[in-house]
Amino acid sequence: MAASLLRVVLLLVVLLGGWASASAAAANGTQRFRPGEELRRYRRVQALLRQLNKPALRTIQSPDGDIIDCVAAHLQPAFDHPRLRGHRPLDPPVRPKGHHRRPNDTADAGVQLWAASGESCPEGSVPIRRTTEADVLRASSVKRFGRAPSSRVRRDSVAGGHEHAVGYVAGEEYYGAKASINVWAPKVSTPSEFSLSQIWVIAGSFGNDLNTIEAGWQVSPQLYGDNSPRFFTYWTTDAYQTTGCYNLLCSGFIQTNSRIAMGAAISPTSAYNGGQFDISLLVWKDPNHGNWWLEFGSGELVGYWPSLLFSHLASHASMVQFGGEVVNTRASGSHTATQMGSGHFAGEGFGRASYFRNLEVVDWDNSLVPLAAGFHVTADHPSCYDIQGGVNSVWGNYFYYGGPGRNVRCT
Repeated sequence: MAASLLRVVLLLVVLLGGWASASAAAANGTQRFRPGEELRRYRRVQALLRQLNKPALRTIQSPDGDIIDCVAAHLQPAFDHPRLRGHRPLDPPVRPKGHHRRPNDTADAGVQLWAASGESCPEGSVPIRRTTEADVLRASSVKRFGRAPSSRVRRDSVAGGHEHAVGYVAGEEYYGAKASINVWAPKVSTPSEFSLSQIWVIAGSFGNDLNTIEAGWQVSPQLYGDNSPRFFTYWTTDAYQTTGCYNLLCSGFIQTNSRIAMGAAISPTSAYNGGQFDISLLVWKDPNHGNWWLEFGSGELVGYWPSLLFSHLASHASMVQFGGEVVNTRASGSHTATQMGSGHFAGEGFGRASYFRNLEVVDWDNSLVPLAAGFHVTADHPSCYDIQGGVNSVWGNYFYYGGPGRNVRCT
């Protein structure tokens, strides 16, 4: 009886809150109050939260305000997928041949803030960042929560305001990719924009059948509610239209790690003329079962994307891409000042410009190999964000990239 009464009170609060905001808007002649719509939206939000937030064996409060739930591995969102129900996470696969850490003059940005206190999830569980009502309400719609804008399709297009500075290889069969990515905290001008640095593993055309697997770090105020760089993943099998999502915000990716939380903040971050930190990421296709696995940092297997999620990527990738992407909404009528990478151009070099280093791909023999001569770098708007590549004996294939966005040459 008390629980029923509480639900009634909460519903009244929501409706009255909606009525108050709608009344204020109506006074300005901007909208009409529709209590039926408010109620339906409230119910959709609550249903989504029940679907995403599974029962926790342990709950950990992160210093940045995140709540991390330790969820039994077999109850994670992936197993809501009709073709994955009843499955259990697979054992670790064989890593690609030639996989080892190289000496470098940077340090790992491999500590997530939620784990800094020393608390951890028990074996047999996975850490999942709890989705809040505020998270969902920041999205453009409840239906699109956790998904990238559907206009985010082409590497070589700025349709929808997406701009890139990337390096890529294409034209062969690829079975994975590896890179170390410099971590910064770029400024994002408006909540609906983001700045990210990632690896794309791509198959299909750049039409409606595009398949991608993506991993890196991003600053996205709309998705996470702050300006911290966060470890993230994404996948789609239909060019960002109806399939796929960020992190564990839909059924798909199967997490096997009890120490890494996708969507959680990365620490520390690099400083201009100061310490430099990066994360190493490896995505590769298990030759035995065909699933696409993800490794983070120094050998932490995070989990895998089952091959059954994909059409083209069920066999192999036809393109691998590394680099940065921002959204430019032109909210002020001119180019955004959202930064990419460090917020400085590639020509400033180490300690000032952001970088990707030790770029490699996985070949048909499950071997990590350096990029071939067909590696290209390109930037959509070089006066806003640019890129410069190179090769040396320590960093192998690498590039510097990024920029400030709006400046005297970028308007």
